[in-house]
This record gives sequence, structure tokens and C-alpha cells, in this order.
Amino acid sequence: MTSWIKRAALLGSALGVLAIVPAAAQTADTATSAADTQPAAEGLEDITVTAERRSESLNRVPVSVAVVGGADLRSFQTGGEDILALSGRVPGLYAETTTGRIFPRFYIRGLGNIDFYLGASQPVSVIQDDVVLEHVVLKSNPAFDVAQVEVLRGPQGSLFGRNTTAGIIKIDTIKPTQTFQSRATASIGSYNTMHLDAGVGGPIIKDVLAFRVSALIQHRDDWIDNTYAGPSLDGTLTPRENAMGGFTERDVRLQLAFTPTDRLSFDLSGHARWYDGTSTVFHRAALKRGSNDVSGEPRDRIALDEGRDNPQSYETQGASLRANWDMGAASLTSITAYERTSGFSAGDTDGGAAANFPVNGVANGYGLSLGRVRDLDQWTQEVRLASNGTGPFRWQVGGIYFDSRDTTDFYQRRFLLLPAYNPLQPGNPNTNNPDNWVRLRNTNTSWGVFGQVSYEVVPDLTITAGGRISEDSKRTRLVKAPGRPDGGVVYRGRTDVSLSDTQPSWDLSALYQVNPDLSVYVRAARGFRGPTIQGRSAVFNSDFTTADSEKNLSFETGFKSNLFGNTLRLNASAFAYRVSDIQLNGNDADGNGVLFNADKAVAYGLEADAQWLPVRNLALSAGVSLLHSEIRDSRVYAQVCALNGQVVCTVQDPTITRTIFGAPAVLAQIDGNPLPNAPEYNVNLAARYDVPLADDSKVFISTDWNIQGFTNFVLYKTKEFNANGNFEGGLQVGYAAPNDDWQIAVFARNITNEKNLKGVIENYMAAVFNEPRIIGVTLSGKFR
Repeated sequence: MTSWIKRAALLGSALGVLAIVPAAAQTADTATSAADTQPAAEGLEDITVTAERRSESLNRVPVSVAVVGGADLRSFQTGGEDILALSGRVPGLYAETTTGRIFPRFYIRGLGNIDFYLGASQPVSVIQDDVVLEHVVLKSNPAFDVAQVEVLRGPQGSLFGRNTTAGIIKIDTIKPTQTFQSRATASIGSYNTMHLDAGVGGPIIKDVLAFRVSALIQHRDDWIDNTYAGPSLDGTLTPRENAMGGFTERDVRLQLAFTPTDRLSFDLSGHARWYDGTSTVFHRAALKRGSNDVSGEPRDRIALDEGRDNPQSYETQGASLRANWDMGAASLTSITAYERTSGFSAGDTDGGAAANFPVNGVANGYGLSLGRVRDLDQWTQEVRLASNGTGPFRWQVGGIYFDSRDTTDFYQRRFLLLPAYNPLQPGNPNTNNPDNWVRLRNTNTSWGVFGQVSYEVVPDLTITAGGRISEDSKRTRLVKAPGRPDGGVVYRGRTDVSLSDTQPSWDLSALYQVNPDLSVYVRAARGFRGPTIQGRSAVFNSDFTTADSEKNLSFETGFKSNLFGNTLRLNASAFAYRVSDIQLNGNDADGNGVLFNADKAVAYGLEADAQWLPVRNLALSAGVSLLHSEIRDSRVYAQVCALNGQVVCTVQDPTITRTIFGAPAVLAQIDGNPLPNAPEYNVNLAARYDVPLADDSKVFISTDWNIQGFTNFVLYKTKEFNANGNFEGGLQVGYAAPNDDWQIAVFARNITNEKNLKGVIENYMAAVFNEPRIIGVTLSGKFR
């Protein structure tokens, strides 16, 4: 037995002891925040999830599931935040971005992907209303008018989508009903931050046709000054106050529920998104050699000579049709969906004016790029047949087909410079080159057939087994290669690469209900992520890089409970996993992402969360995740931070020097290092206290806090590229009308205005920061 399995067994034994101790250890993996959960005399409400594609009580599901209610998500987002607001507020979930709001990267139990390529594959799937959102831009589709979010931790390859080696973020919106319902949350705050999340719906034809219209509007004014006062080679206007940092988000969704008979139903949904904003702002040299302290760098000022204020703009549309036929003993479900998107993101990727960083009197270091998805079309078709009823034997079988095709361009600095600065001198950093771009056509098709059975072998003991066979195929074609100013082409790499793999996924679990308030479970699962192609490197005249499929074998055990008269909900799980042939991403000499496989990565950890109503009118919640992860491959090295041939950071791993692209490069051995963006721990705390008034209204105060442990941002160890002890807090004080029909509150997000390091650009020692403090007023209401 390997050491990581032994550690998992020890953690599992400890959890088993806790679970069997008198019902004092009953949990439910719910991350619902006490900041918005109302204290109630009757106790905590039961939580229903669809983690196994059917509605069940959370305590009866043998999967580690965290649940965030829609009201709680809206509370986190009052300051204009997007889905990244979930990071750290769900045990085991971390999220970040270095490409603005259109490119979130998710990590579950430390497993994710730091690749910033627009065609990057991620091991965390996002599924909204049963539709898988695979492309990184589609994963940024805003979550609004939401009923609840479920985070399924660990491989979920049997029943869901694809690329589920790490887990799933499952978003379920509020659906049409046969009673008129409406709700809205609106807020305004610092930097003219505005947020409106609303939905209204009801019957059109009684018992036959119902609708729901939902909308999201978010806006923030530009608030970051560009202090650079020198010349700009791409036409950036400088200096300028309030040059960047803002955004405008506009989204709408229409849903129709058609029920022609009591056995046949159709759910039609269509949505559209229009987004304009600022891509991530990098602060060059915010990190000083030998330290990760960024306290001296202002968050609201930067000196950029290029980038034209880092614009970003995307449009997305989509539609889905869900048909369900109740045949008595079983139900047949079909889900057909289409998603499309197009847009671009540009920016000064060196994060500072080159003139401010001279070497021998010459401006040093230029970074300027633009990525554009000209058109992306994703089609999915799923068919599922599932047994009805709640008998001891339940089953479901089905299949899914996935097809995604896109045309994506990448433009480098010399394309973006003004022609007036073209001296036709190859090698001159000011040389304009209208041919310095590439166009790629990417195709990704996948199919899978799956099934699952659950059987209550003896009273209160249920065994569940599921399996899937999936094929994942990718092809990337270079249809336009980069060229020189004189029209010549220097690219000599591959122009057409195809990869395909067929792999099984499976899960096996057992759940025992000790008593009505306590369940314990064990689960083993295998998932896989298909092969990946990185074609963007062609713009640097570098060959495509590829990575073979990765496979994750995971074990977990845990308990779920409700205690003390349903006033305490306590859940916990221990896990261990091994990812074979793990796909990793490093940088080459141009700072370009390079794909490669390492032999394996192993991890083990613990997740726990609780909700407690200790006394009337007080609600408390807490969550914690602990994680240890390691990359294991003594043969694998990653290129380290370097600029003009000089290592600029403090590397703490053994290094070697090799020749890359005709120049010496330093590479670090990463064997034994933690996975990037995998916090060693996360702690979230929340509380709400209500003061009832005579007319059944109330005043309330709520707060929530998150603390993040040591997190390495890159594959190799340095003194600079990590964070330890990041924290943020929020506060609301307000008044709620009788029956909670409406409420008004003042709020603060990031109330202490903490400046946390969230990411880095290595060669420029550049930092990415979290959002600033937002103080404002929020008003919400519901009407029936």
C-alpha cells in the first residue's frame, strides 16, 4: 500500500470514529453562508441536490457535495463580483483568473489548470441547467437568478459531461412555475459599481405553459490611473486618470415550461450576454527579488506604455431544449443545447512601461498581445433513461455527444504597433509587422455512453456503481502562419495536429444511514481528461505542444448529519487521489505556455463544513479544507523566471541549464512540489444575527470571512511567487420587512481593503491583485 493511500485510510478512520460518536457528528456538505441564511426557530431546512441526476436529500447522496443557495451567491456578488466569488467559500474550491472576467480557472481539491490559452482544457467542468460549458469563455457565463450551486468534488465521469477528473460546478437557475413569482436584488457602491439581478415569471396558460425572464446588469467605472507620460508605440493615450479597471455586464435569459400532458414536458431556454471591460491588469516589478510582499505597490495606479487600456469584449448566445417523457416505470430525458461566443481580450502583458526598466540605457521588456475568438459553436446532445420511484433498486443509462468548433486568432506586439513606427529594421523592438499573427481552427468532438445502478442491499445500506466509456478527439489546424515584415514565413512547425483517446470512467460507493440524522459513506472513482493541444505557440514561431490524457483515481470517505434537533448540520470528508500522466503547463523562453505530461501527482486532504443555530435569531457557519499535494516525476523540469537571459526571481528548486531556441535557459526540477493554485488550507466563517421588531420586521447584521493558506502560483518553488495568509471579509447591516418581502442594507465587500496577491507574470515579476473594497447599499425584494 503506497503512503498516500495509507494517509487516506488514517483520515478515513478518524472520520469514521467521528461519525459513529453519538449523533454529534452529523453533517451536510453545505457551504450556504450564515451571512444570508436566516436564523429560524424551526431549525435548518433540508437540502435537496441533483448530484446523481435525480432529486435527493443531501444526506442520502454518497458524493462529497457542497451547496450554495442562490440568495447566498447574490449576497457575495452585491459588490459586482462574478462566479469567482465562490472561491474559498466552498471547502476545496479555488478560483482565479489572469485574463479578466471572461476566463475563470477553477480548482477542486487542488486539481486544475493554470494554462491561459483560449483553447485550454480544464479538469473542472461547469454545468448550467444540465448543459456542459466546456470552452473557457463559456465557463465565464454569469450565474444569475440562481436557485442553487452544487460543487461536486472528485471525479464525476459516470453521469456528467466530460473533463471531470477534478469535479463539477453545477449551476441551477430558478425555473418557471404555475404561480406568479418575481425577485430582484439591486445595489450601488464604490467606483459607481452597480448590480441588478432579477427574475419574474408565472403561468401563461394555466397548468400548460409558464415562463420566466431573468436579467443581470453589472457595471463598474474605470478606477485605475495610467501614470505613464512618455510616448506610446501603439497609440495608448497617456497619462490618463481612470483609464481601466471597469466593466459592463448585460445578460438576459428566457425560459418556457410547456406541459401538454401530465407525463410529457418541454423546457426551452435561451440566453444572451454582452460584456465589455478591462482584461487583467498586471503590475510589473510589484514583486521584489526575495519577497512576496506587495504592500508597496498601489492597486489603483499603474504606468503602461501600450495596451490601449487593456480592452476586453465578448458576446455569447445559447439555447437548450429539455424534453422529458414519464413512461411510468421510467422516464426518458433528452437535452439538446447550442452555445456560441465571439470576442477578444487585449493587454499590456509586461505590466509596465518598458522605458521605466532600462538595461544599459535601453528600454527593457515589451509585452503586448491580443487573443480573439472569431467564432465558437458548441453543440451537445444527451439522452438519458432513468427508473422512477424510490424503491430499493434504481438505475439510469444514457449517452452524450459533444461537438465544439472555433476559429481563434492570436496577435503579437508587432502587429499591434502603429505603422508610423516601422523603420523596416528586423530585430528593432519598434518594428511594425502586420503579419505577426496566427489563425487556428480547433475541433473537439466527444461521445460517451454511461450507466449507473443503486441497490439497497439491506435496510439503510445502499451500494451504487456507475460506469462510462468516452472518446475525446481534438484537432488543431494552423490556417494562417506568422510572417516577417517583408512577407516571408519563418514558422517551420506542425500545422495540423490530431489527438484522440478512449477511456473508461467509473465510480463505486456505499452509503449507510446510521439513523435518520446520520449517514456515512465511502467512494472510489476514476475519471479522465482527454488529450490537449496547445497551438498558440505558433505565433512565436514555436511548434505546437501536446499532452496525453490524464487519469485520476480517487478515494474518499465521509459523513453527513443533522444534530441537536436539526439546529446543527455538520459534514466532513477525507480524500486521496492519484493523477497519472497529469497535464501541466509551463513557460518557454517567450513566456508562452507549453504543455507536457508528468508521471503523476498525488494529494490527500480533509473538508468539513457546518451550519449552526445555537440560539434564536443567530446563525453561524464555518468551512475548512486541508490539502497536501505533490508532483512526482524526477525527470520533469520547468523553465523559470527569466528576462534577457537573466533569472529574475529566487528559485528554491535544483536547476539545470539547457539551450532553448539557441539561447541558454534555466530549468527547475519540480519533483515533490505542490500543484499550482492549490491552497494548503482554506477557512471560511460567517454569522448573522437578527433583532425582531414589533411588527414582525427585523434589523440584522451579517458578516463573512475567508482565510487562505500557502498557495504556490507556479510549478517551481520561489520566494516570490506564492501567497500565505490572504484573507477577505464582508459585512451587511440592514432592515428586513415582515415575511422578508423586501430588505435594504448597507454592505462592504473586502471591508478591510486587503491587497492580496492572486497571480503572477513570472519574467516581469508582475503581480495580479484582488478586487478593492466596495462599500454600498443593496435593496432586494420578492413578489408573489
